[in-house]
Amino acid sequence: MLALLLSALATTARGADKVTLMVGGIEKIIYLPAALGEQLGAFQEQDLDVEIRSEPVGIEAEDELLAGAVDGVVGFYDHAVDLQARGKFIESIVLFGLTPGEAELIPTRLVGEIRSPADFKGRTLGVTGLGSSTDFLTQYLAVKHGVPLRDISLLPVGAGDTFIAAMLDGRIDAGMTTEPTVSRLLKTGGAQILVDMRTPEATREALGGIYPSACLYVQSSWVRHHRDVAQRLVNAFVKTLRFIDTHNAAEIADRMPSEYFAGDKLSYIQALAEGKARFTPSGKMPGDGPPTVLAVLSGFSQNVRGKTIDLSKTYTNEFVNAAK
Repeated sequence: MLALLLSALATTARGADKVTLMVGGIEKIIYLPAALGEQLGAFQEQDLDVEIRSEPVGIEAEDELLAGAVDGVVGFYDHAVDLQARGKFIESIVLFGLTPGEAELIPTRLVGEIRSPADFKGRTLGVTGLGSSTDFLTQYLAVKHGVPLRDISLLPVGAGDTFIAAMLDGRIDAGMTTEPTVSRLLKTGGAQILVDMRTPEATREALGGIYPSACLYVQSSWVRHHRDVAQRLVNAFVKTLRFIDTHNAAEIADRMPSEYFAGDKLSYIQALAEGKARFTPSGKMPGDGPPTVLAVLSGFSQNVRGKTIDLSKTYTNEFVNAAK
């Protein structure tokens, strides 16, 4: 603690670089490195004054980045592919997750009626927001299982309490969400998992390969003008990822604010323990990951299908390779 205090005092004396990051729901376990890095003092150690803002939906964070309101976003890598198809360039500079960390849930009352995504026809499906990664993956699952997109309705219901309420009161017939929302619904018996994408093995089965997901992405133009700051951000996140890799779920949870547990710390610890394998300790983008993302988006998106996408411009491992 003394070393952290001295570091903070030294940073204040010389003036830290201010960076504003937006997170698409900071309480979500998939975005754990953002909150944990703050708790560990990893940003301060890199002489960074990082302001973290949270929006419940990732697409809103993307919009803030494109508008120049924030410097970077902790969100899903697939936005980099989708945006390039629209002529806009962002790139992941450090990867957190090798899987979406999400699951398609169905309410217990419909278990006998919805046995696979092939039964989505005529159904209302919950997503965090339109244009979000849960939206992308929901559409892909429907098309993959032979259900035309015109035959489903997508309803944005957020995550956490709003997602749970939508599922339990019948506004959605199925929905995609993340931890700890998944575990909360399973524990109460309100829902069951239809498609699991929380582990590497389950993700390969559902999507055909590893699906790079949570990352820190920034506008490509920002990287060119802020290389030193980008490197220090990546240094902080790589340290945080290594902490996740070398500590158990209970030890990690002990570092987190109590409000992240939604009143049930034990369930949070269990969900984190079961999904810890999704986090990459190195922060590197695997070579076989981006092609899977492109294949998934091309499977349903008229925006991406048929477009020439230069995947090398959607991410870089340069800063991770140089991380201290």
